[in-house]
Amino acid sequence: MAPHDVAVGLFRHYDATDEVKAYYGVLAIYALSRAAIEAGDDALVRHAETVVRRFPDEITHPPYNFPSYRIGGIAHAFLSARGHVKDRSELLRHYADEMMTATRDEKGILAMPGCPDLIWIDVAMASAPFLMYAGHALDEPRYIDEAISQAVLMYDEFLDPGNGLLHQCKGFVAKGVLSQDHWGRGNGWGLFALAELLRGLPEGYERREEVVERFVALSRSLLPYQTGRGLWRQEIPMADAWEESSGSGLIVYCLGVGIEQGVLVGEEWHDAVRAGVHGLARWCVNADFSTENSCPGTLCPGEGEAAGTPEAYVGLPSPFRDEPHGFAALILAMSVAPVVGIESVRLRPSPQSELYLPPLAPTTDEASDVLGQ
Repeated sequence: MAPHDVAVGLFRHYDATDEVKAYYGVLAIYALSRAAIEAGDDALVRHAETVVRRFPDEITHPPYNFPSYRIGGIAHAFLSARGHVKDRSELLRHYADEMMTATRDEKGILAMPGCPDLIWIDVAMASAPFLMYAGHALDEPRYIDEAISQAVLMYDEFLDPGNGLLHQCKGFVAKGVLSQDHWGRGNGWGLFALAELLRGLPEGYERREEVVERFVALSRSLLPYQTGRGLWRQEIPMADAWEESSGSGLIVYCLGVGIEQGVLVGEEWHDAVRAGVHGLARWCVNADFSTENSCPGTLCPGEGEAAGTPEAYVGLPSPFRDEPHGFAALILAMSVAPVVGIESVRLRPSPQSELYLPPLAPTTDEASDVLGQ
């Protein structure tokens, strides 16, 4: 099956089984918009615009940490930057201005509303792409500069210099204390913010090199942890942690963007994206476009001394079929398949019966396993 058809099937399945909203839903709409534009699928672009126009008045909204989700967040800003939904410019400006004045910590990092001591890497995804695309749409360089600042500041704050990976949060265990994890989706969030800036900042832009340096460093730190199935684990460096789809999908997408943008050069990157796209299709997408192996929503799990530990992240409630965080990441991963020449993928022939993918045997042939042969 063509990766683009998988991307469309994933979104339609998600839309048919749940209302597409919240931060993971808004990201799925962005993923659909990006996949449509990359494929030159004008009908699908129009469909994405129709979905965005349901925001804010036709959606039953959950509570949001960032009000920009009310208008479709990144998806709205991205489509606006590409010349769509032009009649909603003032709506976009209102919510971009709100983000520019939202709660921050002492270093200027966007924080939990009303709680400047609580910061978490997920916010890089929420803020940087939205502000950058809003800046392009509205010709507001200050939005773009703030987008860069948020992605760079968060990378620097959450970086573990020992292995080059990111922690999820600070202040939730205790004031000023980082969580101990290297959570898969958290690293995906940080890399995603940098990847979107790579795509949106022109060559020679004053601060682009700050982004490139961090993007390449995090990509290089992630690469050795790719499994034989082409995936990454829930706690990335933990050898017996379970393999997880949403973090893997984000990482695969971002590595594809790095190749596309010419900052990840060499066959090792092409191999990683090929293995990732095929692995995600083979192990995480069923024939009916239902999904497997995505981590549920989390922020500094665990109690007492276990709070924020790697064991707490691995011990989260088990993945379940169609867990909503997985859709956007899988769609995004399928959208970069053409970058490495992938024209067709094979989906899971039957739904997963185990809670987790079984561990790979030490002698598993990685290429055969990824392709399901």
